Amino acid sequence: MTMPDSAASMSPMKPSEAKSPGLKSMTGYAQARREESGRVIRVTLRSVNHRFLDIHVKAPEGFESLENGIRQAVRAHLRRGHVDVILHYDSSGPAAVAVKREVAAAYLTAAQSLRKEFGLTAEPDLAGILRLPGVVSPPESLAIGEDDQLATILQSCLNEALIKLDEMRKSEGRILTEELSNRLNNIRDLATKIEPLAERTRPAYARRIEGRLKELLAAVPIEPARLAQEAAIAAERSDTAEEIARLRSHVQQFESLLATGGEIGKKLDFLLQEMQREANTLLSKTPGTESEGLEITRLALEVKSEIEKLREQVQNLE
Repeated sequence: MTMPDSAASMSPMKPSEAKSPGLKSMTGYAQARREESGRVIRVTLRSVNHRFLDIHVKAPEGFESLENGIRQAVRAHLRRGHVDVILHYDSSGPAAVAVKREVAAAYLTAAQSLRKEFGLTAEPDLAGILRLPGVVSPPESLAIGEDDQLATILQSCLNEALIKLDEMRKSEGRILTEELSNRLNNIRDLATKIEPLAERTRPAYARRIEGRLKELLAAVPIEPARLAQEAAIAAERSDTAEEIARLRSHVQQFESLLATGGEIGKKLDFLLQEMQREANTLLSKTPGTESEGLEITRLALEVKSEIEKLREQVQNLE
């Protein structure tokens, strides 16, 4: 069975907002229906998040030769996500179905043999026989894979469903963008609160280090200037200004990518890994148990929580 040229190309219609820079979610659902000359085609599309574009096609018997065109049409619209394409086909009219008599006869023969072997009295159910695999199929004169008109109907129906799915993914993307922006603002506000606290902890941490060194080196003579210098170096290593600056920079880059739009899900995910690293370093450098240090720890944990929530949402972006 060969695919007609019209089905092989499956040239998809371009979505009306193809030039829009907005983000797209990978989650969506759409359905389209076409009816012509007593034949009905219904296409259902479901998509969820996935690292790559993963297309699963479920079609009735006889549509196998059209699956490649279906996949091409989906690839033209989508870049990432697990996509289920479910095709339903119904036909009515005098030539809607053909009964493969030799297949039906084989089933009936098997049924009669079982009746004799087990002494059964029930007669075979004709309706049940017709529902068995391979008994009923499209007539050879209207083989689906060679029907140009049917392929055209399928193409139109599939394109409509893809456009609806694309619109839903854009709508979900707009909602995600707003939520992501709100969480980025939360992180920026938290960093602003941490900065003055970190400044106040440095001299206190230096004094504590100096006192600890004096205790450890009580029996060893050491110049006061050298002792103060070592304490200052230790305090400098605990300085979190660099981590706060990088965290702010990552927030700005994140916002810039959101404004740019397009297929940025993987870039955002990588950026969030960097933000998480800065938050972890910030926590590890937070000195002491003074009130400022405890508050920095609390705020940094909130930053980590916001980053985790961002990562959960970013997983759904194309």
